Amino acid sequence: MQLRHLRVWFAIATSLLVLPVVADTPKATPTAKELIAKSKPEEWRTPDPENLLYMQLPQGRVVIELAPDFTPLHAANIRTLVREHYFDGLAIIRVQDNFVTQWGDPNDDDNGDKSKIKPLGSAKHTLPSEYTRAIDAKLPWTPLPDGDVYAPQVGFSEGFPTARDPASNREWLVHCYGMVGVARDVAPDSGNGSSLYVAIGQAPRQIDHNLAIAGRVIEGMPYLSGLPRGTGPLGFYTQASQRVPILSVKLAADLPPAQREKLQVLRTDSSTFASIIEAKRNRHDAFYTLPAGKIDVCNIDVPVRTESPAANTAH
Repeated sequence: MQLRHLRVWFAIATSLLVLPVVADTPKATPTAKELIAKSKPEEWRTPDPENLLYMQLPQGRVVIELAPDFTPLHAANIRTLVREHYFDGLAIIRVQDNFVTQWGDPNDDDNGDKSKIKPLGSAKHTLPSEYTRAIDAKLPWTPLPDGDVYAPQVGFSEGFPTARDPASNREWLVHCYGMVGVARDVAPDSGNGSSLYVAIGQAPRQIDHNLAIAGRVIEGMPYLSGLPRGTGPLGFYTQASQRVPILSVKLAADLPPAQREKLQVLRTDSSTFASIIEAKRNRHDAFYTLPAGKIDVCNIDVPVRTESPAANTAH
């Protein structure tokens, strides 16, 4: 009898030791794909065709969304350049590893034939810098709860990674992967949008609010980030044969609706986007056993999908 009682008490004690471990096992966090699948139609926005650029390369199409609320003068000048076919026939002239891919007129760099520089047409040659803008309470703002090295506050506005400084009442777009900036000379007003670059490596945040950011690539980044690196200084191509020709750049608004990309961008002020942020900050599953508890503004990709729910994809 005593032995039987000991066995019963041992079984009870063992179960009490095991149960709390099972109960405390964290539930796996949902993936971005799972959260997107449950999103509501009103949480997605269709970019304004006036703000969408289609850059056609031999490898495929790159789609860029302009950010006129942050750099309105540059957006307007780029639209003028595009509508006057300035970029058609130019090239990707520079690919610097872990930094940027740049495109524009090959004759406008230090080794080019300046006598052959393509005229800008009716576009402006100089523009105010537009590195930062005054904080606008009317613009949507989704702050991140974690700190940042480069700015007092970071978050998202209208689909773009953004930084803020309430003390100076300034905000600006930040150099995350896929963000498109305006190349310039030393003079702050020398960036007119005729030469653009995209961040292809670790976010070069040290150049934030020192160059104007015109928008971001929302489709086709592999065509820009996967190119052979230039061997010249700063990654410039030293031979004309190395450059990737730009077949054309067009505004979506200038194309018939049937020829436009059917793209939608998840609203960064939506509850689904907030859930994605939290899931990435505290990711836990069979592989991620120790959640970071924090996330950097450049480690969050704003999802993009086609209009057809069956073809949804997150980038």
